[in-house]
Amino acid sequence: MTLAEKILAAHSGKDKVSPGEFIDVRVDLVMANDITAPIAIREFERLEAKGVFDPQRVVMVVDHTVPAKDIPAAEQAKLVREFSRQHGLLYLDGGKFGIEHVVLPEQGLVLPGDVVVGADSHTCTYGALGAFATGMGSTDIACAMATGEIWMKVPPTIKLLYHGKLRKWVTAKDLILYTIGDIGVDGALYAAMEFSGEAIDALSMDGRFTIANMAIEAGAKAGIFRVDNKTMAYVKPRAQRPYKVYEPGEDARYARVIEYDVSQIEPQVAFPFLPSNTRPISQVGEVRIDQVVIGSCTNGRIEDLRLAAQVLKGRRVHPEVRCLIIPGSQEVYLEALRQGLIEVFIEAGATVTMPTCGPCGGFHLGVLAAGERCIATTNRNFVGRMGSPQSEVYLANPAIAAASAILGRIGGPEEVS
Repeated sequence: MTLAEKILAAHSGKDKVSPGEFIDVRVDLVMANDITAPIAIREFERLEAKGVFDPQRVVMVVDHTVPAKDIPAAEQAKLVREFSRQHGLLYLDGGKFGIEHVVLPEQGLVLPGDVVVGADSHTCTYGALGAFATGMGSTDIACAMATGEIWMKVPPTIKLLYHGKLRKWVTAKDLILYTIGDIGVDGALYAAMEFSGEAIDALSMDGRFTIANMAIEAGAKAGIFRVDNKTMAYVKPRAQRPYKVYEPGEDARYARVIEYDVSQIEPQVAFPFLPSNTRPISQVGEVRIDQVVIGSCTNGRIEDLRLAAQVLKGRRVHPEVRCLIIPGSQEVYLEALRQGLIEVFIEAGATVTMPTCGPCGGFHLGVLAAGERCIATTNRNFVGRMGSPQSEVYLANPAIAAASAILGRIGGPEEVS
């Protein structure tokens, strides 16, 4: 079996599972946020369940509109807060913790071999830890909260092998953008993407989280990595419960195997209005911008902020550009302070905010007006994603985003060095 199949078999009480098979799966963790939890809570109450299956296995995170931007947002957060208190759930507020997909791994709540379901499509981020993690609708999450189980169809697995060594300024974000550009936004539809190869082994955990995060942008059910020494170095200081590491079988059957030579990949930019609409930085042309967003659950970790600061240090943001820096968690924010990165950003003329999903989904703190363009380290650039349907969002890595903030147009770090 593949890595995904082994985890699902273990959680369904079966010796073996095969793609296309319908199974009942025991879950290790259930998550919802301030946007999706209220729907799940209402459906949970309709079930008339006595309580959640395990309060220590259900996590509520308020992170999308924090601090609350208006009365409806405040009411949403209040509902989540009160439900969490009533049932004794794990409750993580953005002001104390941060963005869900950065915080849950940081806090040791997701571990290798887990099955994790979340009412957020980017729950697949946790696959970087060797977990099977997937997003689900709020109604399914309500049932998972009540029973500790879900039903699902076993996905086929696509194996992606990345060979060679990355060029300067090419990051994990570029690998996943390049991949999505190659196979398309439905290229891994309802499949598990298993990432491997020497270029993947060389990536930090921060980089692996970035790739797993965007598996959903290829239509995948999950994105998953094998556990290695880097994974264990990340997990061991954080884990507070037992876990089991799974390995794909040597005779595992894959629906498809795709190979890439990463030494041939340039930094990528995804043009509107799909993450698959990618171009290498050398072919971007003249694209003026109004705003830059560096952060999110995709690229808001300390490695990302260090890369942005490396480009911005001693330079100034273009006078016609707004540059927003959003640490992925308070832990990342504090580390950025200790390393002097926040000072670099402020001296460059950028705005640093608390951890929030706000701009990424067009909720607050960076909403775009009609005709405005933004280059962001986020994961989606659909029509109206950050505000007006007449605005445009371009996706890139933190170095490209930072260089663009200086230039006032999309460009690479070599142009400002």
